[in-house]
Amino acid sequence: MPEIAVEGEDDIPFDDALVLEGVGETARLEEAHAQGVPVVVRASNAEAVRAALERPEVACVLIPPDQRELVDLDFRRLKYG
Repeated sequence: MPEIAVEGEDDIPFDDALVLEGVGETARLEEAHAQGVPVVVRASNAEAVRAALERPEVACVLIPPDQRELVDLDFRRLKYG
């Protein structure tokens, strides 16, 4: 799975994945990860992408097609400035 994907455009198999709207449900993230279930998180801005990528449980971050520029984010710059 790619680290960041455009929802509806990238061919991502979500059949067995837990898809969440954010990383606020940490217990669900941790439980899915412990059970080997891939975790996919939707994000619509740079801060949400950064928060999702910081979680080791998250396999992929889905961004909306109208926010395509988020695919090119420099994660190191977001995290460390």
